[in-house]
Amino acid sequence: MDRLRQRADFLAVANGTRANSAAFVVQGRLRDDDRPIRIGFTVTKKNGTATERNRIRRRLRELVKRLDVISMRPHHDYVLVGRRAALSRDFATMLEDLRSALHRLDRQPKPQRRDPQSELNGETPER
Repeated sequence: MDRLRQRADFLAVANGTRANSAAFVVQGRLRDDDRPIRIGFTVTKKNGTATERNRIRRRLRELVKRLDVISMRPHHDYVLVGRRAALSRDFATMLEDLRSALHRLDRQPKPQRRDPQSELNGETPER
């Protein structure tokens, strides 16, 4: 597994599917290349001081290390967005939450891309 490091990659994954949990949000996106699974971690400043945010990020990284790779789909990017509850939530529960969230991501329909050109021409998207 590789890490996501560039802002553009994080923004691309943010437009994909998502699954919520008490301690984190998992965002996922299918890529069109043959590169391995990539994972990114982020925690916003509203979740506490730098020390607390780093603890949340470390707990999320450890979750991914202990997760079986079969739960993640090849050719995908994932981003785990940490929440403050990750500081106090039981680690085993968080691991089960991550497995469940990845399973829910697989079942969600892929978001449809909007064609800005057709909207400019006055066409409405089909539903």
